Amino acid sequence: MFSGSPLNRLSWLRTSHLFLNAIIASPSTRWLLFNAGQPLVFANSDSPRKQTLAFLATKDVRPFLGPEPFFGQDKEIGQLVVESSEVKHSSTEAARHHGSPVVFLGLQEHSKTNALSSSDFVDAEATIANLDGTPYFSMDVADLDLASERLQEILQATSSAQEGHVLSWSEPRVLMTGLDSFSGAVFAEARSLVDWNQRNKGLHNFTHPRTDPVVIMIAIDETGDKVLLGRSKKYTGKFYSALAGFIEPGETFEDAVAREMWEEAGVHVWDIQYHSGQPWPYPANLMVGFYARADSSQKIRVDLDDELVDARWFSRSEILDVLRHPVGGKFGSNEYRKMAESTEERDTQHTPHLNPTYEDKATKDNEPPFRLPPVTAIAGVLIRDWLEGKIGFTPTSKPTSQLLSQKNNL
Repeated sequence: MFSGSPLNRLSWLRTSHLFLNAIIASPSTRWLLFNAGQPLVFANSDSPRKQTLAFLATKDVRPFLGPEPFFGQDKEIGQLVVESSEVKHSSTEAARHHGSPVVFLGLQEHSKTNALSSSDFVDAEATIANLDGTPYFSMDVADLDLASERLQEILQATSSAQEGHVLSWSEPRVLMTGLDSFSGAVFAEARSLVDWNQRNKGLHNFTHPRTDPVVIMIAIDETGDKVLLGRSKKYTGKFYSALAGFIEPGETFEDAVAREMWEEAGVHVWDIQYHSGQPWPYPANLMVGFYARADSSQKIRVDLDDELVDARWFSRSEILDVLRHPVGGKFGSNEYRKMAESTEERDTQHTPHLNPTYEDKATKDNEPPFRLPPVTAIAGVLIRDWLEGKIGFTPTSKPTSQLLSQKNNL
């Protein structure tokens, strides 16, 4: 989920206001809108988990865009910036000074026989008219400070609403279980970039969007039949997951895995192996997954950096029992909102929630003993791959360091 972007980002054309102003007006262009980080979706009152992203046409979002030109705006409203004759590509050539920031996500190419180049835009309109693909843009409407009635009026006037679709803003994490690979990748790029614009007002024309790498890992004991998971103070309830932490300056990924395992759980690990990566748009991280070997007889300590409430070893049967439970690897809207508040420092009490709220149907009598992350998150994939025997090590009774030491002493 969230990886494998299907869009050609056309980075070499992003400074061209000729290109951006032409492609934004294309009838095939589609938009993914956000409101304070919450994506616009087609709501499904019968099954909120099956809601899908609402991709709108430019004519539908026109009231949000402000005056033309949309890019290459001069200081005066309605004026196009004139490129300096001394500087071929000025830093303000594609700047947007009026209205909320707009992000060009890229082009979904229907064929790859021809690549767009800067020289193609001598006649931009003709080039766009012959474009074989779907351009995608995104923006967050929160900074427009529109009254909720006006915002709803604009949405109700869209083609999708007129066709009977119910448009709503969604808690972003709720979408994880219902997005296909295409929508997930577009959503991840869009949310990370609009969030960056929200957090860096006034800088979006001159700095590069930031992505923070995070290692996320599980430890497997010498027998291969136990996995070490932790329960963070950031999350409510009995939620256990893989351990994780940001990369620090001067570290390799493997260094960070070893350090975080020690700092969070007091456990030394070895045989650190890469598993996979996942873009994580909450708000803009790259999760880099690992698994490692550890000695389950080591004393677990969560008092070192004091980030975990608990850490413990789980057997395969314990993990399997939870995953077989109807809600063992699922979360409701309220739980996702609490996660957003704790991990993104986002005040979800004052953000729009127009979609029906999904709540778990489990009661105190049939609650699982603990919960695990869904398979749409890399932590859930790591745990399930271990459970199914897709990752692991040859069982040993002693740490590799001790085995090597014994061999050298022979």
